[in-house]
Amino acid sequence: MLQVSLILPTRNEAGNIAEAIERAQSALSGLSFEVIVVDDDSPDGTADIVRSIAAKDARIRVIQRIGRRGLASACIEGALCAAGQVVAIMDADLQHDETVLPKLIKPVLEGRADLAVGTRYAQGGGTADWSAKREAQSEWATRLAQRFIKAPLSDPMSGFFAIGADRFRELVPHLSGRGFKILLDIVFSSRDRLRLHEEPFVFRGREAGESKLDAPTAVQYLMMIYDRLMGHIVPARFALFAIVGGAGVFIHMAILAGLFQVAGVNFIISQSVAVIAAMTFNFLLNNMLTFHDVRLKGWGLLKGWLSFCLVCGLGAIANVGVASYLFSETGVIWTLSALAGILVGAVWNYVMSSRFTWGQL
Repeated sequence: MLQVSLILPTRNEAGNIAEAIERAQSALSGLSFEVIVVDDDSPDGTADIVRSIAAKDARIRVIQRIGRRGLASACIEGALCAAGQVVAIMDADLQHDETVLPKLIKPVLEGRADLAVGTRYAQGGGTADWSAKREAQSEWATRLAQRFIKAPLSDPMSGFFAIGADRFRELVPHLSGRGFKILLDIVFSSRDRLRLHEEPFVFRGREAGESKLDAPTAVQYLMMIYDRLMGHIVPARFALFAIVGGAGVFIHMAILAGLFQVAGVNFIISQSVAVIAAMTFNFLLNNMLTFHDVRLKGWGLLKGWLSFCLVCGLGAIANVGVASYLFSETGVIWTLSALAGILVGAVWNYVMSSRFTWGQL
């Protein structure tokens, strides 16, 4: 039987992927294995490089995803087409120590553990050449995760682990698939206590390419935490959409005050400029954060902006209509009428922009 399916999620790793595959093959030489590269349509040609390797080695496969982004969802897609008894996850940027792979796979393969995790924070582990800022960010994210998970993991933020393939597939329907921390998603979603094994490793510095860790990625991490805790009440994406909308109100009022009160511009003109500016702000921020995994680029930004403005314009009409009806026809006090209008407008904007601007519903 095929023992191991190694999943390598990639995005712009043309400078690393061939070396990553070669190192993985060497580390797994004592096992029967396959390597599945799941590439998020990298413009640098990562998928083509893997195809050229796969043409000479049947153990290598590539899934090139079009219109879908995200490390967690890439790992899930790779695991769903895996044939091995054990699914192992490893970054393709050469920062994970591939020589540790057999130590992660063995306890799962032998049935001694459900999940084996490579940890930077056990004795013998560590990080190479991290700045004080990066260390502080990692420590904060790790402590936050440990407050909510039930499993005693020293490194819940690790992206280097092995899990039984059947167990992974059982958990897939319960995973959020959001962000870049698939391990955390797995631990959150498991209703039974997982038998754990930890193996220390030293996290290397990146040799080529650029780090994927940025502000939107950090927001996606927080969204995943929220989704696991409160997503059954208010979906995480809608919650972030509403927060962005609230920020847009401040932008609107600031521009309106600046033009009308300070510059003395006509109120109608000031209000019009403020509305367009606020909608543009909301569109760009939602594109960067709320819909980061399917964000629009190039000419798609202009088309998306037009679509978003149209949707929000209709949402404003719905807002006013509902509030006016409740206040004038049913006698509901003005504050509750206004809040009901805002809620209807927000839900309309979210549902319709999700469907027609970002194509997610």
